[in-house]
Amino acid sequence: MSHPLQPAEPEPTGPPPGAEPLPEERSTEVAVPDGDDLAVIEVPAGDGDAQRSPVGRLAATVERLRREVREAQAEADGRALIELAKGILVERLGCGPAQAARQLAELTEQAGMSPLEFAVEVINQAARDRVAEVTSAFLASTAEDRDSGASAVRLRAAESGALAAHDAQAVAESLMEHALRPIGAEAVAIWALGSDGSLTLAGSAGFSAAEAGRWRYVPPGVATVARRGLGERSGHWIGCLSDTQLPSIGQHLHPDGGRAAVPAGTGGRIHGVLEIVWPGPIEPQSPQILRQVEALAELCAHTLETSTPPRPGDEWRPGVLPDVAELMDLADGLHDPALVLLPYLDAEGELVDFRIHHVNSRFLDPSGRPRGVVTGSLLLEAYPMAAGESELFDQVERVYATGEPFRARRMRLTALVDEVPLAAVADIHASRHGGCVLLIWRMEDETARLASLLQHAQRLGRIGGFEENLITGEITWNGQLYDLYGKPPSDGPIPLENLPAHAHPDDAVAIGRFLRTLLHHRRPASVAFRLQRPDGVTRHIRVVAEPELDTDGRLFVVRGAYQDISAHHWTEVALAATRDQLAHSEQQASERNRLALQLQHAIMPPTQAPLDAPGLRVAVRYRPAETQHLVGGDWYDAVVLPSRLVLLCVGDVAGHGIDAATSMVVLRNALRGLAVTGAGPAQLLSWLNMVVHHLTGGVTATAVCALYDPERHTLRWARAGHLPPVLVRGTEASPLPLVKGLLLGAVPEATYEEGEVQLAVDDTLLMYTDGLIERRDRSVEESLTQLLVAARTVPPTLEQQLDRLLTYSRSDTDDDTCIVGVRVA
Repeated sequence: MSHPLQPAEPEPTGPPPGAEPLPEERSTEVAVPDGDDLAVIEVPAGDGDAQRSPVGRLAATVERLRREVREAQAEADGRALIELAKGILVERLGCGPAQAARQLAELTEQAGMSPLEFAVEVINQAARDRVAEVTSAFLASTAEDRDSGASAVRLRAAESGALAAHDAQAVAESLMEHALRPIGAEAVAIWALGSDGSLTLAGSAGFSAAEAGRWRYVPPGVATVARRGLGERSGHWIGCLSDTQLPSIGQHLHPDGGRAAVPAGTGGRIHGVLEIVWPGPIEPQSPQILRQVEALAELCAHTLETSTPPRPGDEWRPGVLPDVAELMDLADGLHDPALVLLPYLDAEGELVDFRIHHVNSRFLDPSGRPRGVVTGSLLLEAYPMAAGESELFDQVERVYATGEPFRARRMRLTALVDEVPLAAVADIHASRHGGCVLLIWRMEDETARLASLLQHAQRLGRIGGFEENLITGEITWNGQLYDLYGKPPSDGPIPLENLPAHAHPDDAVAIGRFLRTLLHHRRPASVAFRLQRPDGVTRHIRVVAEPELDTDGRLFVVRGAYQDISAHHWTEVALAATRDQLAHSEQQASERNRLALQLQHAIMPPTQAPLDAPGLRVAVRYRPAETQHLVGGDWYDAVVLPSRLVLLCVGDVAGHGIDAATSMVVLRNALRGLAVTGAGPAQLLSWLNMVVHHLTGGVTATAVCALYDPERHTLRWARAGHLPPVLVRGTEASPLPLVKGLLLGAVPEATYEEGEVQLAVDDTLLMYTDGLIERRDRSVEESLTQLLVAARTVPPTLEQQLDRLLTYSRSDTDDDTCIVGVRVA
């Protein structure tokens, strides 16, 4: 509660003699007594009545005291700079302090400058440091502008305050007051970079205490504006924060403000980041402003650094770098070649190279030079190409600057010996330990790669070894493998995917399973097949292969071997004889399964000759179950009816064994006979349901039945509990709209819906059984989605498309698979 103010006698309202007039149209906050507390009253400066009141006089007093405090602070900053200039004159002229003061006053008067501006000019000429460079740029760009001298004063005042500050918080306040507010900045934050890559708010100005508390620590890996500044030498400048998705301190207070995040480093090491905030969007800054900000960041680095950087050409000594002896012991204990690198700085304190201080006993130079020749030399002298093609030096420099480790596989490493470049490939690992860098490389060359290939051949007992790079397409065969194939080396190697073309047709299913396991499931696999050589000789071959993945988990290389097992045919005969001696019950079961498999193959061959239908290309594929005793009831049919319509159907009888196989034969033949009547697909399935229910003894089955009209290019279809066909048009694949229909044999009488689709030229229709997509760990919807993705790739021929679907099928239920493919010509 405020006390009432009593009117007072009129007094002069103007400023006292010699004082500056108060700014117009401003208000002053004044604390006045209110009982036991203080009440803050805002008094407009231009209100004459208020100025004549006690509160007005109090407001004028507060404003005058504030101005005097600011002038005292400026005078203190200036006094420090003037005293520094006097000290420079004492050193340069060899005179005393009093004579230096007189000399400074005379020179100031002759130059027509203020004492503070001339003192800064003396400091700049004597120091020739980064601040002097920035000041010179300002003077050169604004030679006729008196503000350039004020800019130099502000920079030197900021430098003086930063060097005298005891912590980063005081540095931030000094930079904000003297250097950043004059260029329009609203706030500043100084971030300290931790050894783990984290950022800690070491000091700030212009932010509330609550905002600074929320941003006091940024964990490693979190993308912010400040972290983005670590990756760019000249810093990261943002015209408007709202244009980027990067979070930053004060983002809610200045969402449309400009930002600058500049790395704060000295001697090649980055100790933190200087982040500057503008209240509004900023345009691209002039080179003078950019250099000014870089100079301020360097001032911050001097406050953030915790150890003194080495001088030019310095080796390790106590107090400069951490105990290098411990790092050397660590390198000597490694099983890989390792180097201990020390930073090498030039006369201006800039990092120019790294000295190879120590190499361990396992060190291997690409050119074979001994360890003593490499030790003690500079990195770029020993490996000049490290600054070029491999960018190794840039990566080591970044590790030293930021402390973030670097890893790379198969990096090219080149040494220059007698002006001849010698190259090798190595796996690289670099990490910073205190002020040192530990560089580890594991050499790899062509000889080592071939030796590794030979070891694979010995371990797997191969005769002909190979290596196939699936990314570049490069295939390597040894000479024995060419002899095995009966081919001259000039013909070139054969890719694994072309293996079925050189094998007996009856082995196509086994080879397809081998390729799917190796290339799709990315597991080691083997298969035995009959190789048909160009000279007419047939050999029994076993191929064994295993995949190798890169760091991203992609299939990179396949290595393996071919083994000729023709001489071991007698072993197969002995095994056949042993199987004949099994128990009577086992023989009956084996015979039953064999007959069922033969019956299934007789009616459902794995491949079938193309159907001769006008304007239509039909291909079918059948893949039996991997385990022979699980003979299933999958079936398909494709036939031209007397009406010139084409009957297309697939089905799956529940269960396995001879019962399922015989039921499959009944349904397939029954549907073919019923189709001659000319009935539609729905009616055919209704009749087939009666056949299943009354004639097959309680068997259930699913089926899809379709009739294609070549003249109208229309397909009528119906389903009985089966997956819908897939239509591939161009690069898109989608299932046909679902129609209702119970599975066969569920009820005595059932009705089925029909669907109709208009096909176009080059359309492909896929009808299949669930063995193509069914998985134990996935739903049917997920498996169908994966099939649609695979079906979008359309090879040149329909047969190749069906073979590809079988090879890359992700099913894992060991069930039979039928596919009918139809392509409109």
